[in-house]
Amino acid sequence: MYNFQRFENFAPVREQIIDIFYTSFSASEGETEGAVIRTLVEHLLENTPEPDIFIFAALHDDTVIGCAIFSRLTYSHDARNVFILSPMAVHPDHHNKGIGQTLLRESIAALRDHGIDILMTYGDPNYYRKIGFLPVTEQVAPPPFPLSMPIGWIGQSLHDPEIAPLQGSCTCVSALNNPAIW
Repeated sequence: MYNFQRFENFAPVREQIIDIFYTSFSASEGETEGAVIRTLVEHLLENTPEPDIFIFAALHDDTVIGCAIFSRLTYSHDARNVFILSPMAVHPDHHNKGIGQTLLRESIAALRDHGIDILMTYGDPNYYRKIGFLPVTEQVAPPPFPLSMPIGWIGQSLHDPEIAPLQGSCTCVSALNNPAIW
């Protein structure tokens, strides 16, 4: 049976979280990309202050088999709480079982209850559409850096029917503060 939970103290499962991302991205994108994502996740876990990060995991028999990390996006002239999903992974042995979608649905519900207003991600619109993410223009939600693939800039409002334009320039947490990943 699968269990879905938020980790406020991820220290006991830190290595499992890092391994999920390395294993998943190595299997789908190659070991070089797996290593890049592993470094990104290590940086997120080590250098992101607690109010700026949420970590949700899918567990099977107390082993992390999937993980979604959300970190804060700050808009200079907007008080809304905006977070970005980046990255997310499910262990290859557990693909095609609905774990990723369930993990995201559970995460989104918890973030809504926590007062988060808007979620963004930068990924496959066809996958994320299944859980409510829709295309967003850079005028509505300016990204922190120019996007190499604007079609992948997608989001959802957690309280309103649509995302009202975010005001001001956008900054992200230090781990994502690299134009090469955008």
